[in-house]
Amino acid sequence: MAALSLALLVTGTLRIGPGDLLAALGAPSGDDLTARVVWRLRLPRVLTAILVGYGLGMAGAAFQTVSRNPLGSPDVIGFTTGAATGAIVQIVLVDSDPLRIAALSLISGLMTALAVLLLARTSGRSEGYRLVLVGIGVGATLSGVNTVFLVMGDLDQSIAAQLWLAGSLNTRTWAHVVPAALGLLVLSPILLGLSRRLALFGMGDDGAAALGVGVERVRTIAVLAAVGMTAIATAAAGPISFVALAAPQLARRLCGTAHIPFLPAGLMGAALLLAADLTSQRMPTDLTLPIGQMTGLLGGAYLLWVLTLRSR
Repeated sequence: MAALSLALLVTGTLRIGPGDLLAALGAPSGDDLTARVVWRLRLPRVLTAILVGYGLGMAGAAFQTVSRNPLGSPDVIGFTTGAATGAIVQIVLVDSDPLRIAALSLISGLMTALAVLLLARTSGRSEGYRLVLVGIGVGATLSGVNTVFLVMGDLDQSIAAQLWLAGSLNTRTWAHVVPAALGLLVLSPILLGLSRRLALFGMGDDGAAALGVGVERVRTIAVLAAVGMTAIATAAAGPISFVALAAPQLARRLCGTAHIPFLPAGLMGAALLLAADLTSQRMPTDLTLPIGQMTGLLGGAYLLWVLTLRSR
């Protein structure tokens, strides 16, 4: 993650040497070109990528642990789509104010989570496989709703919404970094504090309950915290696919643990998003793909690779 961050800071149209980078980082209010490029353009973009990737990695670890399903990531089971619904409503029906988009995205993401949790309940509890199935159904429904809103808007509003839906780290400023950092600073300790109890979910709900875990309470808190992290990430960079799906599994493989490690999953998510951003910016062609499209391409290839390994 550190190496990728350094590569993104020093390379680009303006190449910056290590010494110039250190001087620029030490002078945030400097007026020279290097300091302005670092502090106004590249550093906010890199920090946004780290925060968004970290949030998605942690959220994916929570969903996969709670559902006991490697497909239990927020982009697969509809929570990312739910967060996107609020943003599209704001863009199409009101305006494109970034703070309002972020706020409505967070609210709609939490409302989607509550709806899925309620619909997934059976016999007084929300089982993992029902959570995934209900989430997929809710996500498909909201995807249709999003399309309706895109058709309702005029051409300029629809284009703005489509650009946001592609997922992007372009033009990210400190106004994106600070709210995301504060939100993740609040929610991350919640998931880390629950990680030991969530690891017992691998034994099944009855097994975890027999060991003293309040299954429904822990599941609800973990899902709401993970949805909050997903909504914060979506508000900061738009819908980013496959990072939440791949990061927890890669972290588990590298750590060699039976359960999904939460902090490594978050760090892996940050590294994956930085790698995707670097790849999209340094492609040999003149085409620069939005970060959401790049993670979709890389994530699809990863999923096919995993399925091929398992079939063998």
